[in-house]
Amino acid sequence: YGGMGLDFSYNIAVAEELGNIRCGGIPMAIGVQAGMATPALTRFGSHELKKQFLVPTIAGDFVACLGISEAGAGSDVANIKTTAVKKGDEYVINGGKMWITSGSQADWMCLLANTSEGPPHLNKSLICLPMNLPGIHVAKKIDKLGMRSSDTAQIFFEDVRVPCKNLIGEEGKGFTYQMLQFQEERLWGVATALTPMETIIQETIDYTGQRKVFGQPVLHNQTVHFRLAELATEVELLRSLLHRTVALYVEGNDVTKFASMAKLKAGRLTREVTDSCLQFWGGMGFTSEVLVSRFYRDLRLMSIGGGTDETMLSIICKYMDILPRK
Repeated sequence: YGGMGLDFSYNIAVAEELGNIRCGGIPMAIGVQAGMATPALTRFGSHELKKQFLVPTIAGDFVACLGISEAGAGSDVANIKTTAVKKGDEYVINGGKMWITSGSQADWMCLLANTSEGPPHLNKSLICLPMNLPGIHVAKKIDKLGMRSSDTAQIFFEDVRVPCKNLIGEEGKGFTYQMLQFQEERLWGVATALTPMETIIQETIDYTGQRKVFGQPVLHNQTVHFRLAELATEVELLRSLLHRTVALYVEGNDVTKFASMAKLKAGRLTREVTDSCLQFWGGMGFTSEVLVSRFYRDLRLMSIGGGTDETMLSIICKYMDILPRK
Protein backbone atom coordinates (compact mmCIF):
# COMPACT_ATOMS: atom_id res chain seq x y z
CA TYR A 1 0.00 0.00 0.00
CA GLY A 2 2.99 2.29 -0.49
CA GLY A 3 4.78 1.68 2.80
CA MET A 4 8.18 0.05 3.22
CA GLY A 5 6.93 -2.98 5.16
CA LEU A 6 9.51 -2.61 7.93
CA ASP A 7 9.02 -3.71 11.52
CA PHE A 8 8.11 -1.38 14.38
CA SER A 9 11.71 -0.79 15.45
CA TYR A 10 12.11 1.42 12.37
CA ASN A 11 9.20 3.58 13.55
CA ILE A 12 11.08 4.14 16.79
CA ALA A 13 14.30 5.00 14.95
CA VAL A 14 12.38 7.61 12.96
CA ALA A 15 10.69 8.92 16.11
CA GLU A 16 14.04 9.37 17.86
CA GLU A 17 15.41 11.22 14.84
CA LEU A 18 12.36 13.49 14.67
CA GLY A 19 13.31 14.61 18.17
CA ASN A 20 15.91 16.82 16.48
CA ILE A 21 13.05 19.09 15.36
CA ARG A 22 13.08 21.99 17.79
CA CYS A 23 9.45 21.70 18.87
CA GLY A 24 7.03 19.00 19.96
CA GLY A 25 4.09 19.65 17.66
CA ILE A 26 5.56 18.47 14.35
CA PRO A 27 6.84 15.07 15.58
CA MET A 28 3.46 14.56 17.27
CA ALA A 29 1.54 15.32 14.06
CA ILE A 30 3.73 12.89 12.10
CA GLY A 31 3.19 10.31 14.83
CA VAL A 32 -0.58 10.64 14.52
CA GLN A 33 -0.32 10.11 10.77
CA ALA A 34 2.14 7.22 10.85
CA GLY A 35 1.43 5.41 14.08
CA MET A 36 -1.85 6.41 15.69
CA ALA A 37 -4.60 6.90 13.08
CA THR A 38 -3.44 4.14 10.72
CA PRO A 39 -2.31 0.97 12.61
CA ALA A 40 -5.81 -0.49 13.05
CA LEU A 41 -6.62 0.15 9.40
CA THR A 42 -3.32 -1.46 8.40
CA ARG A 43 -3.89 -4.56 10.53
CA PHE A 44 -7.62 -5.12 10.27
CA GLY A 45 -9.04 -3.00 7.43
CA SER A 46 -10.38 -4.41 4.16
CA HIS A 47 -8.40 -4.11 0.95
CA GLU A 48 -10.91 -1.55 -0.33
CA LEU A 49 -10.58 0.60 2.79
CA LYS A 50 -6.79 0.47 2.58
CA LYS A 51 -6.88 1.58 -1.04
CA GLN A 52 -9.27 4.42 -0.21
CA PHE A 53 -7.67 5.73 2.99
CA LEU A 54 -4.31 4.12 3.75
CA VAL A 55 -2.63 4.57 0.37
CA PRO A 56 -3.16 8.36 0.16
CA THR A 57 -2.28 8.74 3.85
CA ILE A 58 1.04 6.96 3.42
CA ALA A 59 1.70 9.04 0.29
CA GLY A 60 1.07 12.22 2.26
CA ASP A 61 -1.89 13.26 0.13
CA PHE A 62 -4.36 12.79 3.01
CA VAL A 63 -4.08 14.06 6.57
CA ALA A 64 -5.45 11.59 9.12
CA CYS A 65 -6.64 12.13 12.68
CA LEU A 66 -7.63 9.81 15.52
CA GLY A 67 -11.08 10.31 17.04
CA ILE A 68 -11.01 8.71 20.49
CA SER A 69 -11.08 11.32 23.29
CA GLU A 70 -14.21 13.16 24.30
CA ALA A 71 -14.91 15.96 26.75
CA GLY A 72 -15.99 13.38 29.34
CA ALA A 73 -13.68 10.55 28.30
CA GLY A 74 -9.97 11.18 27.83
CA SER A 75 -7.89 8.35 29.23
CA ASP A 76 -11.14 6.56 30.15
CA VAL A 77 -11.74 5.24 26.62
CA ALA A 78 -14.48 2.83 27.69
CA ASN A 79 -16.64 5.79 28.72
CA ILE A 80 -17.01 7.43 25.29
CA LYS A 81 -20.56 8.43 24.33
CA THR A 82 -20.40 8.93 20.54
CA THR A 83 -22.73 6.50 18.79
CA ALA A 84 -22.83 4.97 15.32
CA VAL A 85 -26.24 3.38 14.79
CA LYS A 86 -26.68 1.05 11.82
CA LYS A 87 -29.53 2.01 9.50
CA GLY A 88 -29.64 -0.05 6.32
CA ASP A 89 -26.19 -0.06 4.78
CA GLU A 90 -25.05 3.04 6.68
CA TYR A 91 -23.99 4.10 10.17
CA VAL A 92 -25.58 7.28 11.53
CA ILE A 93 -23.10 9.00 13.84
CA ASN A 94 -23.93 11.41 16.65
CA GLY A 95 -21.73 12.83 19.39
CA GLY A 96 -18.45 14.67 19.54
CA LYS A 97 -14.70 14.39 19.97
CA MET A 98 -12.25 16.59 21.88
CA TRP A 99 -8.49 17.27 21.75
CA ILE A 100 -8.18 15.84 18.23
CA THR A 101 -4.68 16.39 16.85
CA SER A 102 -4.77 17.63 13.22
CA GLY A 103 -8.57 17.65 13.50
CA SER A 104 -9.13 20.97 11.78
CA GLN A 105 -7.22 19.93 8.65
CA ALA A 106 -7.82 16.18 8.50
CA ASP A 107 -9.21 14.48 5.41
CA TRP A 108 -10.41 11.49 7.42
CA MET A 109 -10.74 10.29 10.98
CA CYS A 110 -10.21 6.87 12.52
CA LEU A 111 -13.32 7.13 14.70
CA LEU A 112 -14.12 5.07 17.77
CA ALA A 113 -17.87 4.94 18.44
CA ASN A 114 -20.43 2.81 20.25
CA THR A 115 -22.11 0.62 17.63
CA SER A 116 -24.31 -1.37 20.02
CA GLU A 117 -25.55 -1.63 23.58
CA GLY A 118 -23.76 -3.88 26.00
CA PRO A 119 -20.47 -4.07 27.93
CA PRO A 120 -18.31 -0.98 27.25
CA HIS A 121 -15.32 -3.05 26.14
CA LEU A 122 -17.37 -5.02 23.60
CA ASN A 123 -19.73 -2.46 22.04
CA LYS A 124 -17.27 -0.20 20.24
CA SER A 125 -16.07 -0.14 16.63
CA LEU A 126 -13.53 1.76 14.56
CA ILE A 127 -14.79 3.49 11.41
CA CYS A 128 -12.99 5.34 8.61
CA LEU A 129 -14.84 8.65 8.55
CA PRO A 130 -14.27 11.16 5.71
CA MET A 131 -14.21 14.61 7.28
CA ASN A 132 -16.08 16.33 4.43
CA LEU A 133 -19.43 14.65 5.11
CA PRO A 134 -22.55 16.67 6.01
CA GLY A 135 -23.12 16.95 9.74
CA ILE A 136 -19.43 17.15 10.76
CA HIS A 137 -18.71 20.42 12.53
CA VAL A 138 -15.18 21.44 13.52
CA ALA A 139 -16.21 23.69 16.40
CA LYS A 140 -12.90 25.31 17.18
CA LYS A 141 -9.14 25.08 17.11
CA ILE A 142 -8.14 24.81 20.78
CA ASP A 143 -5.68 27.35 22.22
CA LYS A 144 -3.11 25.36 24.21
CA LEU A 145 -0.28 25.86 26.69
CA GLY A 146 2.18 24.03 24.45
CA MET A 147 2.31 22.13 21.14
CA ARG A 148 1.10 25.39 19.62
CA SER A 149 2.31 24.50 16.11
CA SER A 150 -0.09 21.53 16.13
CA ASP A 151 -3.78 22.15 15.54
CA THR A 152 -6.04 20.49 18.09
CA ALA A 153 -9.77 20.53 17.41
CA GLN A 154 -13.14 20.01 19.04
CA ILE A 155 -15.49 18.24 16.62
CA PHE A 156 -19.22 17.48 16.70
CA PHE A 157 -21.23 14.93 14.69
CA GLU A 158 -24.91 15.44 13.88
CA ASP A 159 -26.60 12.62 11.97
CA VAL A 160 -23.46 11.93 9.94
CA ARG A 161 -24.01 9.07 7.51
CA VAL A 162 -21.14 6.81 6.52
CA PRO A 163 -21.27 3.47 4.63
CA CYS A 164 -21.08 0.33 6.78
CA LYS A 165 -18.24 -0.85 4.54
CA ASN A 166 -16.09 1.82 6.26
CA LEU A 167 -16.00 -0.37 9.39
CA ILE A 168 -12.45 -1.41 10.29
CA GLY A 169 -12.30 -5.13 11.02
CA GLU A 170 -15.14 -6.59 13.06
CA GLU A 171 -17.96 -4.71 14.75
CA GLY A 172 -17.51 -4.63 18.52
CA LYS A 173 -13.72 -5.07 18.37
CA GLY A 174 -12.90 -1.36 18.33
CA PHE A 175 -11.82 -1.12 21.96
CA THR A 176 -9.46 -4.08 21.55
CA TYR A 177 -7.99 -2.66 18.34
CA GLN A 178 -7.47 0.69 20.06
CA MET A 179 -5.72 -0.82 23.05
CA LEU A 180 -3.26 -2.52 20.69
CA GLN A 181 -2.59 0.79 18.99
CA PHE A 182 -2.02 2.59 22.29
CA GLN A 183 1.13 0.55 22.97
CA GLU A 184 2.72 1.81 19.74
CA GLU A 185 1.51 5.37 20.38
CA ARG A 186 3.05 5.43 23.83
CA LEU A 187 6.36 4.02 22.66
CA TRP A 188 6.46 6.57 19.83
CA GLY A 189 5.90 9.36 22.36
CA VAL A 190 8.76 8.11 24.54
CA ALA A 191 11.09 7.94 21.55
CA THR A 192 10.33 11.49 20.42
CA ALA A 193 11.18 12.84 23.89
CA LEU A 194 14.69 11.39 24.16
CA THR A 195 16.53 13.69 21.77
CA PRO A 196 14.84 16.89 23.01
CA MET A 197 15.91 16.06 26.57
CA GLU A 198 19.48 15.46 25.41
CA THR A 199 19.41 18.73 23.48
CA ILE A 200 18.08 20.70 26.44
CA ILE A 201 20.74 19.25 28.75
CA GLN A 202 23.54 20.05 26.28
CA GLU A 203 22.29 23.59 25.64
CA THR A 204 22.06 24.14 29.39
CA ILE A 205 25.66 22.95 29.79
CA ASP A 206 26.76 25.37 27.07
CA TYR A 207 24.82 28.31 28.52
CA THR A 208 25.75 27.79 32.17
CA GLY A 209 29.35 27.28 31.13
CA GLN A 210 29.58 30.83 29.82
CA ARG A 211 27.07 32.60 32.11
CA LYS A 212 28.87 33.96 35.17
CA VAL A 213 27.30 34.58 38.58
CA PHE A 214 29.31 35.74 41.60
CA GLY A 215 32.53 35.63 39.61
CA GLN A 216 32.34 32.09 38.21
CA PRO A 217 30.36 30.17 35.56
CA VAL A 218 27.07 28.79 36.86
CA LEU A 219 28.15 25.35 35.59
CA HIS A 220 31.03 25.28 38.07
CA ASN A 221 28.62 25.00 40.98
CA GLN A 222 28.52 21.36 42.06
CA THR A 223 24.75 21.39 42.48
CA VAL A 224 24.44 22.35 38.81
CA HIS A 225 26.85 19.95 37.14
CA PHE A 226 25.86 17.06 39.40
CA ARG A 227 22.18 17.62 38.56
CA LEU A 228 22.90 17.72 34.82
CA ALA A 229 24.90 14.48 35.08
CA GLU A 230 22.06 12.86 36.99
CA LEU A 231 19.48 13.92 34.38
CA ALA A 232 21.66 12.64 31.53
CA THR A 233 21.88 9.28 33.30
CA GLU A 234 18.09 9.13 33.67
CA VAL A 235 17.66 9.80 29.95
CA GLU A 236 19.96 6.89 29.08
CA LEU A 237 18.09 4.57 31.45
CA LEU A 238 14.82 5.51 29.74
CA ARG A 239 16.37 4.85 26.33
CA SER A 240 17.41 1.37 27.47
CA LEU A 241 13.90 0.58 28.72
CA LEU A 242 12.44 1.81 25.43
CA HIS A 243 14.77 -0.29 23.29
CA ARG A 244 14.22 -3.40 25.42
CA THR A 245 10.44 -2.94 25.14
CA VAL A 246 10.57 -2.42 21.37
CA ALA A 247 12.74 -5.54 20.91
CA LEU A 248 10.22 -7.61 22.88
CA TYR A 249 7.33 -6.10 20.92
CA VAL A 250 8.91 -6.89 17.55
CA GLU A 251 9.29 -10.49 18.73
CA GLY A 252 5.53 -10.62 19.33
CA ASN A 253 5.41 -10.26 23.12
CA ASP A 254 2.82 -8.39 25.17
CA VAL A 255 4.68 -5.25 26.28
CA THR A 256 1.77 -3.44 27.94
CA LYS A 257 3.54 -3.29 31.31
CA PHE A 258 6.89 -2.11 29.96
CA ALA A 259 5.31 0.36 27.52
CA SER A 260 3.29 1.82 30.39
CA MET A 261 6.41 2.05 32.55
CA ALA A 262 8.30 3.81 29.77
CA LYS A 263 5.43 6.23 29.14
CA LEU A 264 5.15 7.00 32.87
CA LYS A 265 8.88 7.58 33.22
CA ALA A 266 9.04 9.71 30.07
CA GLY A 267 6.25 11.97 31.29
CA ARG A 268 7.90 12.52 34.64
CA LEU A 269 11.43 12.80 33.31
CA THR A 270 10.55 15.41 30.68
CA ARG A 271 9.10 17.50 33.49
CA GLU A 272 12.24 17.03 35.60
CA VAL A 273 14.63 17.84 32.78
CA THR A 274 12.82 20.90 31.48
CA ASP A 275 12.10 22.31 34.95
CA SER A 276 15.63 21.78 36.27
CA CYS A 277 17.31 23.13 33.16
CA LEU A 278 14.99 26.13 32.90
CA GLN A 279 15.94 27.03 36.48
CA PHE A 280 19.63 27.04 35.55
CA TRP A 281 18.90 29.47 32.70
CA GLY A 282 17.57 31.97 35.24
CA GLY A 283 15.53 34.86 33.88
CA MET A 284 16.47 33.92 30.33
CA GLY A 285 14.72 30.59 30.80
CA PHE A 286 11.44 32.38 31.44
CA THR A 287 11.49 34.01 28.02
CA SER A 288 10.21 32.66 24.71
CA GLU A 289 13.64 33.18 23.13
CA VAL A 290 15.20 29.91 24.28
CA LEU A 291 14.41 26.29 23.46
CA VAL A 292 14.13 25.13 27.05
CA SER A 293 11.04 27.28 27.63
CA ARG A 294 9.37 25.85 24.54
CA PHE A 295 10.02 22.26 25.56
CA TYR A 296 8.93 23.11 29.12
CA ARG A 297 5.50 23.78 27.57
CA ASP A 298 5.48 21.23 24.73
CA LEU A 299 6.70 18.20 26.66
CA ARG A 300 4.28 18.78 29.53
CA LEU A 301 1.75 16.93 27.38
CA MET A 302 3.74 13.70 27.82
CA SER A 303 2.17 13.11 31.24
CA ILE A 304 -1.35 13.71 29.88
CA GLY A 305 -1.76 12.70 26.23
CA GLY A 306 -2.05 9.05 25.21
CA GLY A 307 -2.93 8.07 28.78
CA THR A 308 -2.14 10.04 31.92
CA ASP A 309 0.55 9.15 34.45
CA GLU A 310 -2.21 7.90 36.73
CA THR A 311 -3.58 5.64 33.99
CA MET A 312 -0.11 4.21 33.40
CA LEU A 313 0.26 3.51 37.11
CA SER A 314 -3.08 1.68 37.16
CA ILE A 315 -2.04 -0.49 34.21
CA ILE A 316 1.31 -1.29 35.81
CA CYS A 317 -0.44 -2.25 39.07
CA LYS A 318 -2.74 -4.62 37.21
CA TYR A 319 0.16 -6.34 35.46
CA MET A 320 1.95 -6.67 38.80
CA ASP A 321 -1.23 -8.28 40.18
CA ILE A 322 -1.63 -5.46 42.68
CA LEU A 323 -5.05 -4.69 41.20
CA PRO A 324 -7.44 -7.10 39.43
CA ARG A 325 -7.45 -7.02 35.63
CA LYS A 326 -10.75 -6.46 33.83
